[in-house]
Amino acid sequence: MRSTPRMSDLLRIEDLRYTWPGETTPVLDIPELTIGRGERVFMQGPSGSGKSTLLAAIAGLIRPDAGRIFFDRTDLGSLSAAARDRFRAEHLGVIFQQFNLLPWLDVRANVILPCRFSRTRAKRTGDISAAADELLDAMDLAPALRGKRADELSVGQQQRVAAARALIGKPQLVLADEPTSALDSDRRQAFIELLFSQVAAAGSALLFVSHDPELARDFDREVSLPAINRPGMAA
Repeated sequence: MRSTPRMSDLLRIEDLRYTWPGETTPVLDIPELTIGRGERVFMQGPSGSGKSTLLAAIAGLIRPDAGRIFFDRTDLGSLSAAARDRFRAEHLGVIFQQFNLLPWLDVRANVILPCRFSRTRAKRTGDISAAADELLDAMDLAPALRGKRADELSVGQQQRVAAARALIGKPQLVLADEPTSALDSDRRQAFIELLFSQVAAAGSALLFVSHDPELARDFDREVSLPAINRPGMAA
């Protein structure tokens, strides 16, 4: 029986199932997952357990074979591909594992990209250039770096630019896919503290996925993806 999402749920997943084309075994078979408004959730699982696939489904980048994903009580499955793209631009910030910065653009231009894709997000941002600079200041990116091309930055600097891009316009949910995998332990902790402070300032929820369980201690809740995937179904 289908249920109605609770008002406290920002994200609610029901009976989600996804199999990659050409495969026979689902990588995702999740009966239920919820994330509350403003909640910081750490999701762990080994490589190949479906973490990135789940984020892609939440972001509307892939369409599940079955099940429903409610985001702020909107059923994403009821939206067309174009509408899902608009919805993602308006409501989600994504920190990709490989950052996905546009290498030929400078730092500030990369950060403001979401506002170019969404008028709603741009309106919510207000003064876009000032907001980008405030986020870059908070992410400890020196003003001298902001005119540089993205491919001229260090890995750690690119990571902080990617986080600022995800946070601009105060998205309701930030998805972070292994964003600290290239950093040493001290830099990982510093990045997480910066991310937490900015998520809190924006009032955003955070779903942070990683294979490293040591990072979970500062989050509101820890979820094991292998534990919520139906036994024997996920790769």
